[in-house]
Amino acid sequence: MIVKENMEIGGKDFVKQYSDGGFYIERDAEKYSEAIDPADIPREYTETDEPISPTEESDEIKLKSYAYDYLTGRSAADD
Repeated sequence: MIVKENMEIGGKDFVKQYSDGGFYIERDAEKYSEAIDPADIPREYTETDEPISPTEESDEIKLKSYAYDYLTGRSAADD
């Protein structure tokens, strides 16, 4: 089951989503171990049947980068 947790980073609201069963979550054919999205951009994820490998690098660095980009006003369109 996908768990949603509200959180605050730098005074802005975000929603963290992850599988409580240790599986990847997926959106638009991309798999994530967890996702942190701005609360004002609702995104829905589905749970896969692929377990997260403990030896694989976490998506944490990517998620922190997305949060930083959001907080600084940078977007993928800027690339």
